[in-house]
Amino acid sequence: MLPLELNGVFPEEEDGYMVHPKSCDLEMVPNLRHNNRGFCKSRRKARFATDNNEKENLSSWIPENIRKKECVYFVESSLMSDTGRVMCECGYPKEQHLEEATKPSVFLGKEWDPKRHIQEMPTDAFGDISFAGLGPKVGKYVRVSVDTPPCLIYRLMTQHWGLDAPNLLISVTGGAKNFNMMPRLKNIFRRGLVKVAQTTGAWIITGGSHAGVMKQVGEAVRDFSMSSSCKEGEIVTIGIATWGTVHNRSSLICPTGGFPAEYVLDEESQGSLSCLDSNHSHFLLVDDGTHGRYGVEIPLRTRLERFISEQTKVKGGVAIQIPIVCVVLEGGPGTLETVHGAITKGTPCVVVEGSGRVADVIAQVAHRPVPEITIALVRQKLNALFRDTDELFTEGRLVEWTKKIQDIVRSRQLLTIFREGKDGLQDVDVAILQALLKASRSRDHFGHENWDQQLKLAVAWNRVDIARSEIFTDDHEWKPADLHPVMAAALIGNKPDFVKLFLEQGVRLKEFGTWATLLYLYENLAPASLFHGKLQKVLLEEKEHAACTQVPQVQLHHVSQVLRELLGDATQPLYPKPKHAERHRLSLAVPHIKLNVQGVSLRSFHKRSAGRVAFSMDPVRDLLIWAVVQSRKELAEIIWAQSQDCIAAALACSKLLKELSKEEDDTDSTEEMLSLAEEYEHRAIGVFTECHRKDEERAQKLLVRVSEAWGKSTCLQLALEAKNMHFVSHGGVQAFLTRVWWGKLCVDNGLWRVILCVAFFPLVCTGFLTFREKRLRPMSCLARTRAFFTAPVVIFHLNILSYFSFLWLFAYVLMTDFQATPSWREYVIYFWLFSLVCEETRQLFYDPDGLGLLKMASLYFSDFWNKLDVCAILIFIAGLVCRWIPSTLYPGRIVLSLAFIIFCLRLMHIFTVSKTLGPKIIIVKRMMKDVFFFLFLLAVWVVSFGVAKQAILIHNEERVDWLFRGVVYHSYLTIFGQIPTYIDGVNFNLEQCSPNGSDPYKPKCPESSQDKRPAFPEWLTVIMLCLYLLFTNILLLNLLIAMFNYTFQQVQEHTDQIWKFQRHHLIEEYHGRPAAPPPFILLSHLQLVVRRVLLRRPATRHQQLKEKLEKNEEAALLSWELCMKEGYLQHRQRQEKHSLEQKVRDVAHRVEAVAELLDLDRGERTGLVEQRLAGLEEQVEFQIYDPPFYTAHGTEAAACDPLGDSLEALSNIDYNAVDGLIDRQSFHGPYAVQNQLPLNPMGRTGLRGRGHLRCFGPNHALHPVVTRWRRNMDGSIYRKSLKKTLEVLVVKFPSSDLWALPGGCLEPGESLPGKLRRVLRRELWPQFQTLLAHGTEVHRGYMDDPRNTDNAWVETVAVSLHFDDKNDPQLKRLNLGLQAGEPETCIRWQLVDGRIPLYGNHKELLRSAAALLGAYY
Repeated sequence: MLPLELNGVFPEEEDGYMVHPKSCDLEMVPNLRHNNRGFCKSRRKARFATDNNEKENLSSWIPENIRKKECVYFVESSLMSDTGRVMCECGYPKEQHLEEATKPSVFLGKEWDPKRHIQEMPTDAFGDISFAGLGPKVGKYVRVSVDTPPCLIYRLMTQHWGLDAPNLLISVTGGAKNFNMMPRLKNIFRRGLVKVAQTTGAWIITGGSHAGVMKQVGEAVRDFSMSSSCKEGEIVTIGIATWGTVHNRSSLICPTGGFPAEYVLDEESQGSLSCLDSNHSHFLLVDDGTHGRYGVEIPLRTRLERFISEQTKVKGGVAIQIPIVCVVLEGGPGTLETVHGAITKGTPCVVVEGSGRVADVIAQVAHRPVPEITIALVRQKLNALFRDTDELFTEGRLVEWTKKIQDIVRSRQLLTIFREGKDGLQDVDVAILQALLKASRSRDHFGHENWDQQLKLAVAWNRVDIARSEIFTDDHEWKPADLHPVMAAALIGNKPDFVKLFLEQGVRLKEFGTWATLLYLYENLAPASLFHGKLQKVLLEEKEHAACTQVPQVQLHHVSQVLRELLGDATQPLYPKPKHAERHRLSLAVPHIKLNVQGVSLRSFHKRSAGRVAFSMDPVRDLLIWAVVQSRKELAEIIWAQSQDCIAAALACSKLLKELSKEEDDTDSTEEMLSLAEEYEHRAIGVFTECHRKDEERAQKLLVRVSEAWGKSTCLQLALEAKNMHFVSHGGVQAFLTRVWWGKLCVDNGLWRVILCVAFFPLVCTGFLTFREKRLRPMSCLARTRAFFTAPVVIFHLNILSYFSFLWLFAYVLMTDFQATPSWREYVIYFWLFSLVCEETRQLFYDPDGLGLLKMASLYFSDFWNKLDVCAILIFIAGLVCRWIPSTLYPGRIVLSLAFIIFCLRLMHIFTVSKTLGPKIIIVKRMMKDVFFFLFLLAVWVVSFGVAKQAILIHNEERVDWLFRGVVYHSYLTIFGQIPTYIDGVNFNLEQCSPNGSDPYKPKCPESSQDKRPAFPEWLTVIMLCLYLLFTNILLLNLLIAMFNYTFQQVQEHTDQIWKFQRHHLIEEYHGRPAAPPPFILLSHLQLVVRRVLLRRPATRHQQLKEKLEKNEEAALLSWELCMKEGYLQHRQRQEKHSLEQKVRDVAHRVEAVAELLDLDRGERTGLVEQRLAGLEEQVEFQIYDPPFYTAHGTEAAACDPLGDSLEALSNIDYNAVDGLIDRQSFHGPYAVQNQLPLNPMGRTGLRGRGHLRCFGPNHALHPVVTRWRRNMDGSIYRKSLKKTLEVLVVKFPSSDLWALPGGCLEPGESLPGKLRRVLRRELWPQFQTLLAHGTEVHRGYMDDPRNTDNAWVETVAVSLHFDDKNDPQLKRLNLGLQAGEPETCIRWQLVDGRIPLYGNHKELLRSAAALLGAYY
């Protein structure tokens, strides 16, 4: 079937899935190519292996191949650890070094050099990782050297960790520290990232720590796992972190592997280190032998991402090079470097605008031409977005940043800016995929857009929305033949949306479904499907039969063998075995596409040339079967909608699914198959209903038309094989059966007319009966008589009359005329029985379809009534043999009497024609099965009670017949009330029994004493009898009644359907039965023998049950059926559209859309209102705003600005500058001055003047936030809500009732506030200034103070001074240097809590300091 020159490109593919690494990397790991070919198979086998074997494999493979870095030369560093321990230049303390490292002989006297003094050795940290207290979720981790080859890590992840190779690689980069995002943007990012990873099968790679952008990704994955089901699969999130910066990494060290290693996520005590994020699934911990140095993992991460992006993945017939995309959120200088490097290497980047810092800088300048991106513009953006760190950007760094941003923006084809709500982009996933498609278009070496590559990517990602919006546009015209390879990939990958899209784009299944395509599809069956296992079994049987060393390749006749087993042998093989062993050859050619077919790479697909392409009889049927046997519901539905012989196709699918469900072990799969089978039955009913409504005669033709496509079977035959009772009980089918039942008679004649004509057949020649065919009315009496006696209804009643006559004569002979010499009546019975035997033989050998004797015998004996017939005949023959032997004359009559009973039971079969009695017969048959199983339970009680009773009452009974009576017979009769009289000793009578058992007609007497009284324990036998009757009469009999009631209810609910289904068998039997009843039927048998044996004519079937149409007639009928199917599908779509469930679903979608629009517009409306209000304030002059002018009288008038509102006194003040000793510059930039008075930059306060403040304009203040840890009695840090708690130094002055931070406004020329100097001793002032210089600034700017006015306000600098060690000497000196300068001044260490009363805006300053330290607030 495939060109020989293409063999050997891909030697084998176990799961339709392969990854082909580059050859340059394979040199490092020689077996990688082989292992990649079979790793899917290894993973399938691993499911059945024990966990111990997996652990042993990892415990041996990882240390042999994966290395770590270790410092082997200890050199004391000048830096000390937080605990005061001596550190090495590598960052580790001395005790964490090897013993040889502390006593070096080789490196003695040399400076520490990481290239020489850090060496590789087998890793000691790998296995499973579980996070303490966070549930049973377990991930994978490994400690790797920074120099580890990427191919080795990739092999570890795909083979040993069992990850599927990705269809897409998403590298998320950005801020490493926690940052705030707008709630809506955060939700959009999380939803989009998870959606793109889940739909495309992508790997997400992050830094792996529990902070910043890594935490955002982890929380997105967590939300997905909590809201999704197990069937949706796990999102692969790989964290690549630096080993030396991981907090609590000691718990991960286990030389033999941690299975699992329990990791504690403790952010409170992590310090400068970082914790791993619990929502990542895999961790690569990169080790360079140092401690506490960030960024070590970046080179290895870059190489690994590069290596993965160079791999070629073949799945579902399409080969793609794994694409990579970089997603950017927030970030600082390192993020800009990462984005610049990615763009330089051709990696597309998606920048999320609104996330902050670098991402916003790039997003805000990306739309500008490169010449407009100047240093001034970049400085402006940095000042706005890096408010707290703008002083870090020197002119040199600004130039460097500007150049990198220009390089990034210059590659616009690789840069995508995600702006919320712009251009219809509501999700990040669309932006990511569009960025990849945009990048793929730019990589075409010929200067044209690479549409094939884009389509492959879309199919691999299973994103039909992207294909519709970005690929199938007016920019490119697709030929249907170009879509055939990806069509095959969509079928194999079970992507129904793409199949539907390709059909919309012009792909025709009849052109697509060649023999080569079909064979390729069966070679790529889902390994987990039951059909795949059955097909492999057939191949193994052929291998054993042919004594081959290798399993033969899949051929279509193998598929046909399995299908015939499922459809039933009544159908002909769908794919006959070819006479020659050669497979169909096909030459294929579409560039840029690779299809893998059992070791064959197809450079082209479905490129037809004359005389070289082999088509099957019905390609749509073949594709439908392929989809159905794998239970692919959506695919099968799409293909069935394209089928022409749709009723037969739906019934055949129902049969296939029902047969497969019988062999399926998984309960869920079984239920799915049965549900799908029922759905196809309803589809067949729907189409047939449309056909029957339009034209009854054509619809009935569809029932009996021989379908060449479905093994020369009919729709009616397929429905009966599948036991589709709903279809058979359809009114149209029943009308057809009724028509067959009445033959050429009209169905409205009435049964009484038929019976009357049977009794007085000359009435047939009169007008007493009406015939269906008008041409019979003017015909002769002979034609009418022939039409009457060949009608199945007449044949049935004649056979009933004949059978009753046979039974009456048989009973008469048995009871009154059974002589030693047979009478003529008895000879008549023998002759009659011979005719019955001949008829049963004819039914057994009647084979018009050429199924063979074995199959016909199987079908014959599958009928219960045929088994009963054979049993009755065999018993009659046995009785007849005994009857002709004089010595066994009486036993012969007994056997013949038993045969008579069975012949009478055979009468029940005739009642199946009755709508009332037919279902009751079915109930009786099912109840017989219930009784059969019930007897097992009853036999346990009967035998146990009977044996115990017999052993207690009778001593050594040796007569077998009386043993049986005592054990079984009497125990059985006891259930119905015939209790033995002697069992309780009351009615004990020796005259009714034989003392020694010598009388054969009396039972042996029970145990008795010498005075002839019962010697057995009467109390025991009575108790046994009561228990026996309790369990048998009450429990078991009521159980049997309940079983009967359940069976009755089941049948009664479906009485009409069951009767209509069973009715067909009776109609079919008498439709093909000779017209004459027994014994006259022998004449018909004689005629049949002459025709078949002497004239050698084949058996024929009446056309009313199986009719082969002419080609033109059949084509017209199928075209009409196709039109009716389209009408059915449209009607079904209308019903679904107007169904209550669909309406609720539509309303839910609309509500969600409205909610999203409201969320989107809320921010825009809020900003718009603020802009309007600001504009109104500028345009409208508030004449009513005239607050009072107030200036308090200060005690130090020389140090204050002038009093009053005299403009002359204020004219000498120099605002927005340093005015003498007073600094009148604002932290927020220049402020406005109106009428010689400065204006508060934050707006009006309701009071003009200077108020209680010292100066007009900004009054600069200093507020030190002095904190220490609150400790328990044992010295440990006190925690609240898992966070450390602080104590802050506060002071209360007599002038206020509120506690405040020890600080205040600075006097001109002073560096410490006066209030602070009042609580500190003078000798401590210089030391405190030194502490302030080394402190951390937490606030700089305007302070919301109650003393602020329209013309004077407070601006402060808050500095955090934290003492981490309780024994810090500076803390001790501070405690000793505190003083209360005034009697009512209070100073104390206050527990930090949000509820403590603090002055003014001091709470916000304290909150900022607590957030800086990660403490509780």
